Amino acid sequence: MTAERTTLVTGATGTTGSRTVAGLTAAGHRVRAASRRAAPVAGAEPVAFDWYDPATHAAVLDGVDRVYLVPPVGDPDPAAVMLPFLHRARAAGVQRAVLLSSSAVPAGGPAVGAVHEALPGLFGQWAVLRPSWFMQNFTGDHVHARSIRGEGVIRSATGDGRVAFIDADDIAAVAVRALTDSRSPDTDLILTGPEALSYDDIAATITEVTGRRVVHHRLSYEELRDRLAAAGTPGEFAAILASLDRGIAAGAEDRVTDTVHRLTGRPPRTFRAHVERAMETRLT
Repeated sequence: MTAERTTLVTGATGTTGSRTVAGLTAAGHRVRAASRRAAPVAGAEPVAFDWYDPATHAAVLDGVDRVYLVPPVGDPDPAAVMLPFLHRARAAGVQRAVLLSSSAVPAGGPAVGAVHEALPGLFGQWAVLRPSWFMQNFTGDHVHARSIRGEGVIRSATGDGRVAFIDADDIAAVAVRALTDSRSPDTDLILTGPEALSYDDIAATITEVTGRRVVHHRLSYEELRDRLAAAGTPGEFAAILASLDRGIAAGAEDRVTDTVHRLTGRPPRTFRAHVERAMETRLT
């Protein structure tokens, strides 16, 4: 008898990883939840995993058929650690890989773009999720959320640029489909929310929903880069993050796709609904 195969989720305690684990286990799939501390995750098998420690790689791949890949956070060259792992995964029998990337990073682009470019040559079944910016950036533990709570301020170098922000729940719903559907997507998927909003719009919506005044402070590329570096972000990565804001200002993220609705059968959550839900969660 063939043993039941397992889906490996890296970054299993993170924003999309935890939600992907929840979606997979709710659907009855066997899941191995990988994180640096092997933290318990309901319904899944916890396992210790560190991108930078190859000694943790073999055990997490044993019996795995499919993997959800969350790149190491803050690394300007994640391919250096991810590609050796992916070669090992293919040799171990992994058939399908779903990579979390970004709408701002094309195949062959900076950071995780090199992994995206390599993925089709490594696995017969694959998908690259390229979501726009997360709504959770304004309600979770991101620098924007902390400055909103502490100062009533959002700082960016986006100017009047607009982004179709997406809820991490919707990203995870697409990840579950990409991992489990009988037909693999075998493409990259641009994931957005239902409306493109400026950071001024974001501040206004938070103000309306919460009753607390929030404003958007506009910075230059250099001001944002230096502020991020002063806060402890490595210089090269601070420059990458600031350049992404500059791209938004130029209109690079001003688009809406139907991918979430098409793959999950339901429309993506609006930003207002996301903030209202976050408020309800804190009150219950």
